[in-house]
Amino acid sequence: MESYAVFLRGINVGGINIKMADLRTALGDYPFAKVKTLLASGNVVLQSDLSAKEVKAQFEKCLRDTFGYDAWVVVLSASRVAELVEACPYPADDTSTHSYITLASDTAMLDELFEAGEALGGVEQVRLGPEASAWLAPAGGTLDSPFSKLSAKARYKAHTTTRNLRTLIKVRDAAAALEV
Repeated sequence: MESYAVFLRGINVGGINIKMADLRTALGDYPFAKVKTLLASGNVVLQSDLSAKEVKAQFEKCLRDTFGYDAWVVVLSASRVAELVEACPYPADDTSTHSYITLASDTAMLDELFEAGEALGGVEQVRLGPEASAWLAPAGGTLDSPFSKLSAKARYKAHTTTRNLRTLIKVRDAAAALEV
């Protein structure tokens, strides 16, 4: 069985509220094992014999059928999450900045977002791989940062989601614990 991390977009914001206990219960009807939710912002680790693409399809089906939520998720293997955390050149704990990683299910959308961020100027970002880029935001100003506003546009909603590096570290550790 493969361990995966599933990152939900837009959960528990904008009127879409799903209790993590309800999500775990609903996922019990799908081909997943050792399902664990982390934080209320839509981070799930699980194991499955399915491929990442199949996990994505089944997970989104569960969200749509159970919660009526037009769901988009990014699914990565646990090992890939660990690689991305290690590849991030920015600090997890810095008092002046926050480190973020934007994850994508569509490389072309991440390419476009990354290039648009470059064109904005003033944003420090680095590509970590075809499905991820890291960027910095000033502490206390994340939502007001030009890149944050850009990445929140509806165009990217179905394909990308962003997590603080500290959150990805927690997800990495929880996914690793599944394999014990």
